[in-house]
Amino acid sequence: MAFQDQLQEYARLTVKEGVCVTSGIYVLIRCPVIAADFGRMVMEEAFRSGAKDVIMLYSDEKTARVRYEHAALSQFETYPAWQAEQSNFYAREGTVCISIVAEDPEAFTGIDGQKLLANTKARRTALKEFYDTIDAGNLRWTIVAYPCIPWAKKVFPKETDETAVEKLWNAIFETVRITEDASGALCDTVQKWKQHDKILKDRAAKLNQYAFASLHYKNSLGTDFRIGLPKNHIWYGGSETSGDGYVYFPNMPTEEIFTMPHRLMADGVLCSSMPLSYQGCLIEDFSLTFKDGRVVSHRARVGEDALTRLLDTDEGSRRLGEVALIPYDSPIRAQNILYYNTLFDENASCHFALGDCYPNTLKGGELLPEAELEALGGNHSVNHVDFMIGTADLTVLGTTHDGQQIPVFENGNFVF
Repeated sequence: MAFQDQLQEYARLTVKEGVCVTSGIYVLIRCPVIAADFGRMVMEEAFRSGAKDVIMLYSDEKTARVRYEHAALSQFETYPAWQAEQSNFYAREGTVCISIVAEDPEAFTGIDGQKLLANTKARRTALKEFYDTIDAGNLRWTIVAYPCIPWAKKVFPKETDETAVEKLWNAIFETVRITEDASGALCDTVQKWKQHDKILKDRAAKLNQYAFASLHYKNSLGTDFRIGLPKNHIWYGGSETSGDGYVYFPNMPTEEIFTMPHRLMADGVLCSSMPLSYQGCLIEDFSLTFKDGRVVSHRARVGEDALTRLLDTDEGSRRLGEVALIPYDSPIRAQNILYYNTLFDENASCHFALGDCYPNTLKGGELLPEAELEALGGNHSVNHVDFMIGTADLTVLGTTHDGQQIPVFENGNFVF
């Protein structure tokens, strides 16, 4: 199967399954300049699917680094109104959003952390309308990846640039189920995604039947942690359905089943099982200690300053907004590749997210004002940062509201 055929199928999959582009809709594509050729392929697929218009927003990490190095801190403390209005306008007009990521895991190592923090706060505040539209389920979105040389070389450091990129492409195609049959012909990728979606939804339905009050995590790394779950929480997996009834996949790939933790009910220690790439900086071998839902202490062998910056972004960044279950024998974990990219690494490992919750993971949560959602256990923050804690010996024990204890994970994998 030719690489160009795989790439075209990837573009088609992004448009058809990722965001389900429909006739008469706007499509907003965020694309790094290095992925411009692929971005144009996605753009053409969107028009073939009936898009009213496709808006391409390019970005460049190298340019961003130059700006971080030379511009004053004050320049990052505000976000241009015209840029914010661009995204907010299309959210109001009923766009779908495709984000193509091609990130160097260490693109911003050595940059003043205060500038990175200020930019995060300003951007999230300015684009509140855009993100609120996502949280309400009224904007279909997806994230897909495109290899760049620095990322590929980080994953495959012993290979030449060309070989590293080729190997990363092959790995990515495998994670999104773009494979060939015995004759070398392209398999039915859409059908593979529908089958995968059913497996995730069946497991989510099982967890929803249990309606656990809490989960207790333990492993040999030192994780010993209990997380409370709010009443009427909802577990999701695979595809989601937008407010206007269209099915889409927010992440490609995806292996997780996730829900909302209670912002005040987290106690114990979580130890990372994989590095975290945050704002172009790596954080490795770290642990977080929680009391009454809040991180009260932390440590990291590498990147402790970046971890501190993350936690100090706002009060919500010290609390949890997502709990996700992924079996240790997931297809991505079976590749035995450390991607240094959360889109992939989070789907190889059980994880939590510091920061903002997904309101729709609580029954009726997407309709509630922030204060009411918070009172029921939802967390709010400008951040939503996933970090991985899954291991081959992880156990997860669920406790129901009537006190029954039910094994959920043993030896890193689902019991059911």
